[in-house]
Amino acid sequence: MNTEKTPTDTKPLKPGGCREVLRIAWPLIISTGSFTVMMFCDRMFLAWHSLVSIQAALPAGIMAFTLICGFMSLAAYASVFVAQHYGAGDKEGCARSTAQGVFIALLSWPILLLLIVPGKWLIGISGHSPEVLAAELPYFTILMYGGVTAPLSAAISSFFTGRGRTKTTMVANVAGNICNIVLDYGLIFGKWGLPAMGMNGAAWATVISGFVSPAILACIYFSRKVNAEFHTRACFRYDHRLFLRMLRFGLPSGVHLALDIASFSVFVLLTGRMGELSLTASNIALSVNLVAFLPLVGLGIAASILVGQYQGRKQSLYAARAGWSALKIGLVYMTVIGTTFILFPAFYYDLFARQGSGALPTTEVLALGRTLLIIMTIWGFMDAGNMIIGSALKGAGDTRFVMWYSVIMAWLMLVAGQIVLVIYLGYGIVVAWIWTALYIAVLAVGYVWRFASGCWKSITVLEQQPQLEPARPAAEAMIVPD
Repeated sequence: MNTEKTPTDTKPLKPGGCREVLRIAWPLIISTGSFTVMMFCDRMFLAWHSLVSIQAALPAGIMAFTLICGFMSLAAYASVFVAQHYGAGDKEGCARSTAQGVFIALLSWPILLLLIVPGKWLIGISGHSPEVLAAELPYFTILMYGGVTAPLSAAISSFFTGRGRTKTTMVANVAGNICNIVLDYGLIFGKWGLPAMGMNGAAWATVISGFVSPAILACIYFSRKVNAEFHTRACFRYDHRLFLRMLRFGLPSGVHLALDIASFSVFVLLTGRMGELSLTASNIALSVNLVAFLPLVGLGIAASILVGQYQGRKQSLYAARAGWSALKIGLVYMTVIGTTFILFPAFYYDLFARQGSGALPTTEVLALGRTLLIIMTIWGFMDAGNMIIGSALKGAGDTRFVMWYSVIMAWLMLVAGQIVLVIYLGYGIVVAWIWTALYIAVLAVGYVWRFASGCWKSITVLEQQPQLEPARPAAEAMIVPD
């Protein structure tokens, strides 16, 4: 079934305004929202399974994501090339850009398998208890076996998200996440004739379901209708110049995300040194944070798409407006979800305690968790600036600034500060979280300043601009000038 449909809504939209952002963003928010539900269910099922499982899942999972995310971000940068080619009216350029992203994803798989050994070593020196460590290592290894699914899905999705066809990726992602939830429950607890594999079952569920979304998108990408318009089959070949240009702009984006997540991994791993109470309360709070974080990722992708398309049409004014509009929406969302974190902390924590082993008193975990959720609400507002404005800068091609600024702040402020505060001065989890919130705030200020300066407006991502009639606007609707 082909989901490539032309919207019938032709009501005029303000270029780069909130309505246009929402037109692109709402399917992405549903996609990331379904991923939030999937991850939330995964952690909840693991908490029901055992206390050790919920303690081990986040550190091992974030270590795997740290090693995978750089390749995922590099492959996903194809969406910026697709957006700018589409804005310039070059349809074959969209297909060729997607193909290079897929090649990058496939080439990453053997590298990811080689990274299993150093990843296990890093987990081993984290100082976690023997019981937690014994659960972390196989869980991490299984996730790495299927590590190619994230870059592959990001690459193929680029063809659709870069052109504003976010409903297509929504359908594919929701299907994959539903599959993950079903397999999670079945493989963790041994339901419906499936083996009871506990924590390892959750990892295999992630790997198996990870192929669902790229398979669906690939079928649409190579379909007769899409091929007739974009020549996707003929353009699915290695393009040396385009491949190298994508590496030039995409590699800083990949390095930025990998080192940024790595710095946060240090924070997560250090919590394992603070005792079972701190580890459990912190891991549950970070799992709850997915409810706030992942929809912001969807808004960030929307901002990147619109900024890329308007830059492809050389309309920097509208590109800037799109970035600020997305940020406004993100701040409104954080106000709503942050209010629930502050007013109803017991609701979130009770979800993880109902069938748990109960090794720790729920009241102690909740008391600490209430404080962590308040801190998390504050840093969520700052994270909106990081995720949305940072993505807008990437959409404009300003990847080197994003990389250098984020890496310097992550390692000189976040990691160095956490090591001093936790290891040398012996402060606990609350101080570690407050320091993380300060780091996120400083990072957000830098991104907002850079975007407001307009330095990114002169960056040229495409090697040349074809003299073709520009494509229709991202939201597939009539755009009216001011």
